[in-house]
This record gives sequence, C-alpha cells and structure tokens, in this order.
Amino acid sequence: MNVYTLLKLNSLVTNHRIKFLGLYLLHIFNKRYLAINLDPVLACNLRCKMCYFTDKDYVKKLKGSFKKDEIDTIAKTVFSRALKLQIGCGTEPTMYKDLPRIVQLAKKYNVPYISITTNANLLTIEKIEALLDAGLNEFTISLHGVTKETYEGFMKNADYEKFHEVLNFLKICKEKYTFKVRVNYTFNNDNFLELKDFFKYFNGNILDILQIRPIQKIGNTEYNNFDLSNIKDSYPETLSIIKKNCSKFNITLLAPNSILTKSKFNSNSIVFQYTFCYISPRSFWKEGFDWKNENFNEFSKRIGWKNEIFSNIFKSKKQLESLSNHLNYEINL
Repeated sequence: MNVYTLLKLNSLVTNHRIKFLGLYLLHIFNKRYLAINLDPVLACNLRCKMCYFTDKDYVKKLKGSFKKDEIDTIAKTVFSRALKLQIGCGTEPTMYKDLPRIVQLAKKYNVPYISITTNANLLTIEKIEALLDAGLNEFTISLHGVTKETYEGFMKNADYEKFHEVLNFLKICKEKYTFKVRVNYTFNNDNFLELKDFFKYFNGNILDILQIRPIQKIGNTEYNNFDLSNIKDSYPETLSIIKKNCSKFNITLLAPNSILTKSKFNSNSIVFQYTFCYISPRSFWKEGFDWKNENFNEFSKRIGWKNEIFSNIFKSKKQLESLSNHLNYEINL
C-alpha cells in the first residue's frame, strides 16, 4: 500500500462533506482508517534545539516505557483499525529495547503500512535489517541541517558522519529489501537557505520521500525564532530547485507551496483529528479510554464517536475551521 497515493487522493477530494461521509462509512463497517502514532518510550538520545527535549523541566516529567504485555494489549486494542502505524512521534523509538517486536505485531494484525521516525544516530546495519526482517515499510529520518555545522548545531549530540553512514547502510539494504526512505527537514531562518544545496550533500538515489516543513512551536524549546517572514520571498525559488531535483530522482516531495502569513481553510487536513491516534506511556488517543479493558470499537461506542463523525457531514466550513490547520504541506508525486 502506498500511503502517499492515498494522501494525494485525499487532497483531490475538496468537499469536506464527502470526506466525513467516507470516514463515517469506514467506521461503521469496521474498516481501517486510523493513523496510529506510537511512542513506545519517552526518551531521546539527542537534544535538538527545536524540540521540547531542550526544556529541562518538561523532560523531567517525560518519563515512561511500555512493557511487553502492554504492547501486546495495544496491538489487540487498536491495530486492527490501523491503516498506518508510525513508531516514533515525538521521542526516539530506537531507545526502546524490543523495537522489531512492535513491527512484528503490526504485521500480525495486518497493518498495511509500518514506519519508524528516528534521528538515525543509534541505528546500525544489524538493527536496520532486524526491523526490515520484521516487516518495516519505511524509515523516516529527521534532519535539521544540510551541512555538518548546521546539522550538529541544531541536533545537539548528533554525529553528521554517523548520519551519512546510516544512509549508506540503507542504500546497501535496498539491494536486498523493499522499503522506503523518507527525510523530514524542519526549516527556520537559520537553516533554510542550505536547502538549495541539499542534493549536493545527500544522494537523491537513496531517498523516496522528502518533507520540508516550517518550524512550529512545540514547547519551551531552546531555539525560539518562529518568524519566517525573512525567508518568505526566497521560498518560491528554493522550493523550485528542490522540486526539480525531486523530479529528477523520482522523489515524492511533501512541502507547503508557500509560507503562509495567516491560516486558511485546509480541506486536506479536515479529517486529521478523526484519523490521528497518538499513543504513549502517558496518553492513549482520547482521555477516558480504558485501553487495557476495552477495545477501540467499545470506547468509540461509549463516547458516541460514530455520531460525531456523522454530524460533521452537515456542518459548514466555518464550523469546522478549527480542524483544518493540522497539515502544513502539499503532496507532489
């Protein structure tokens, strides 16, 4: 299954009523529609300047790791409704001791697409192969600088040479396995212009997907310059260069078409709140979900989830405006 084709199809359907009708039908017929984002351990080996892991007070509270039997319960509770499982959402999943087992469980419950989001600094070729043998479909790797100076400056404790070594491991593994490699690049005023030279530093033949996304406030982070007005005028030229190179290497590009100065209605993300399911040792989808004793269908029925989805079919764009600003990119296949 190509989740990026599905995202593209979602973007082609601009009528929010049709989107919610489709979601309603998927729900009542027990079909898959959840995008499960699972943080199995609340820890990270890096201290990236744009991440809340640079907030010492917050990190003190960010503790916990799922036990083996809890992972089994999670799989039993929601994996049968998952269209995609992303392991690693706001923490570093490679710090979890038995990561391949989570992938194996997802395969057991026939999750169509399984990915891991990582800074890659703890990966070895043995760990990569173990995940691929378990059935992983995609490695999503975080990157916040094209050059060594910027990369290690923004991703404190990271090793630029190690990052390139892992990319080479992935290249080697592509000769034996079928999987995708995605790079997520979060840009700001100080690392944006480097993107023009991205393909001078990184081999486009390794990548399948490239996402460039503007910085967002996600807590009391060390780097706190969220004003992108200085790069607004240069954005189109840089984006054009990236698009040409992505086309050359047949890379799917996820990127905003412009840097918005104000929010607007985004029909592509209108169902995000109803498909996104975040799970960590501190939270499980929605408050009140007794996930150790009830499954997704039982909890959905208890909170009237079906009725809420159905009611959105008849709401106006104005009424749903608060749901429309979750995605900040367009898909260029």
